[in-house]
Amino acid sequence: MQLQLETSSIPTIQGHGAGWIMLAGQRLTQSLLILPDGRFANWDCATCEALREAHFARLLAAPEPQLRPEVVLFGSGARLRFPRPQWIRPLIESGIGVETMDTPAACRTWNILVSEGRRVAAGLIIEPAA
Repeated sequence: MQLQLETSSIPTIQGHGAGWIMLAGQRLTQSLLILPDGRFANWDCATCEALREAHFARLLAAPEPQLRPEVVLFGSGARLRFPRPQWIRPLIESGIGVETMDTPAACRTWNILVSEGRRVAAGLIIEPAA
C-alpha cells in the first residue's frame, strides 16, 4: 500500500494547555473562532457562562459557500458543558453538525478533521489559567 502525505493550508493546533492554544505558530490566550479556511478571530466569551446565541450565529454568517462548515466543534473550556439547544438549532437546521466537547478534545478533533480535508469550524473557549 502506498501512502501519500497530504498537505493543507489549514493550520493545525500545535499545542494547548491551561489558558492557551498554539495555532499557526501563535500562542493564543483568548477564546477563538476558527473558520473552515483556517482564518481565526477572537470569540468574545471568556467562559461558557458568557456565551449567547449571537456567538453561534457567527458560524452561519459565511458569505461564501466554501466557508460554510459541514461540522462545528464547540470546545466548552476545561470541562464539558453544553450550549443551550436554541443557540445551536439554526446550525443543525441548516445541515451543519455540531459536536460539543471540552476544549482539549476539540483541539485534537480539529487536527484530525483538518487532516481528512473536512470543512470544519471551531468555537473554542480558552478559560484564563487559574
